[in-house]
Amino acid sequence: MQQVLLSNLLSILKEGEVDFDDRFQLEFNPSFLDSKGQAWLHEIYDDLGGKGKHPLLEKANFDMKINRVLFLFDSPIHFNRYRLISLRSDFYSEMSFPFSEAYKRLCRTYEKECQKAGLQERIWNGPPVAGTWFGQASEPGDYSGVGASGWKLTAFNDAQIDLQSRIHGYKLIRIAPYETIMTGGSLKRLDQMLVNPNEDQRKVICNWFLRKLE
Repeated sequence: MQQVLLSNLLSILKEGEVDFDDRFQLEFNPSFLDSKGQAWLHEIYDDLGGKGKHPLLEKANFDMKINRVLFLFDSPIHFNRYRLISLRSDFYSEMSFPFSEAYKRLCRTYEKECQKAGLQERIWNGPPVAGTWFGQASEPGDYSGVGASGWKLTAFNDAQIDLQSRIHGYKLIRIAPYETIMTGGSLKRLDQMLVNPNEDQRKVICNWFLRKLE
């Protein structure tokens, strides 16, 4: 479903003649990450229960790029207690991100939505390295003990992407499926509008997106 929503969003932007590059990949230069950045990442890794030295991403994929602005349309598995832990890092209070406060609220509100897909073993447990770095995951749905190693890895990688995109000179805009848009006299959720948007909704969504670039 996430790919359908993203595809519909990109289609709407093309109709609105928004000039963007999709499926942009950014390689991270390790020399850009100074001691303060390393300390922020280690703090988050430690808060998530990470073991040993924190791993570093070498690159990241983004849904689109407009000049020096990168966009990620996050799926429901990015909104949970572990992402909330990462968002509470000093990193987010010292470096301003337009989405951070809203994402904290969404992580508290929509964890049940995360569970609908996130309890699958491949997501809950994550890849084998998640168990190496965060410990063997508990049974799906059991947050005692280690909890969800896969969710923790996703939360840590999200924080890495936030930091690395900034120090590489880009502005990052994260789009949540739970964002609301005023249309037809009422607020509607973005993900619900993107399932099968009519002509009026497509125009509203395009204008909503363009305001993010202002």
